[in-house]
Amino acid sequence: MRPTGRNSNQQSTHGRGFDFSETLSRISDGTLNADFIGKSPAFNSILETIQAVAARKCPVIITGETGVGKEMVACRIHNSSDRAGRAFVPVDCATLTGQLFESQLFGHVRGAFTGAVEKTLGFFRAADGGTLFLDEISEIPLELQAKLLRVLQQGAVTPLGSTKSYRVNVRILCATNRGLWEMVKEQTFRSDLYYRLNVVNLEVPPLRQRREDILPLAEYFLANQAAFYNEPPKVLTQSTKDLLLNYAWPGNVRQLANAIERAYVLTTGRHIRPLAMPFEIIVADSVDYPRSELPTLDEVKRKIIIQALECTRGHKLAAAKILGLERRRLNRLIGKLNISVAGIKKKSRS
Repeated sequence: MRPTGRNSNQQSTHGRGFDFSETLSRISDGTLNADFIGKSPAFNSILETIQAVAARKCPVIITGETGVGKEMVACRIHNSSDRAGRAFVPVDCATLTGQLFESQLFGHVRGAFTGAVEKTLGFFRAADGGTLFLDEISEIPLELQAKLLRVLQQGAVTPLGSTKSYRVNVRILCATNRGLWEMVKEQTFRSDLYYRLNVVNLEVPPLRQRREDILPLAEYFLANQAAFYNEPPKVLTQSTKDLLLNYAWPGNVRQLANAIERAYVLTTGRHIRPLAMPFEIIVADSVDYPRSELPTLDEVKRKIIIQALECTRGHKLAAAKILGLERRRLNRLIGKLNISVAGIKKKSRS
């Protein structure tokens, strides 16, 4: 999908699915700082907090909805600290259960369990001198949280199957999209582990609450697509910008990155128009009215057909293919809904 070169300072010791920060680091020149994009007051507040905590050794819990870029914040903290030249090790805690928890976090010796044919360091020792990022910290089972707490308190790990302990110097950063304090009250998260980790809480607001960041991010993703394909840059039309700004982005920055990539690959010309965006974004814009002013079905149809015609510069056959309609059916709708194809063609030439 994108180049796979990864910053050597960010060592990953486990397989992961799609991750927004990993995607950005693939298309950067090796510096995550350049990928941290925004200009909203909320974004600037995050930067200020990062600068305040980066030079410290205290744990930080980064909170926010899925897709807001919590790992990017963790990377920024690491790269702004005196540990920047050492390993940044991200761990998906949702995948750690039972014996796998101890083995992957603390390592194991050969023969510790069936299938343990080689000894492993584990994430803690792999991150020694650097930063360990515990993503989805809330997903660690209650019965295993005590083992993590013990390592944090002692500053040492004992590999599974061994009696020898190893000192580790690791900065702990965590992330969650759940309310840990509520989990403490529900007794699904240990209070002692919570207090150990929650020295600083850095909340990343959702994208809908920092709309000033939407277009800079969109244009950044667009520029990276052009660089990846070695093509001249493409631009968003004003109507596409308006569409992006009016959408709520429930998937946050990750969803925006996906939408821009889709629009880029589906656009053959230079201008990216609204219909290149995912269907759910177009539909949301079409029906985004106060309840007392709901549009009629014909009004919604008219708006979508006009967008298709604008995207194709008034070419009805191409618009019909986009809409999944027969050309005769589209012609009948154009007449019924009083749509001026000639006006759309004239507008596209200007």
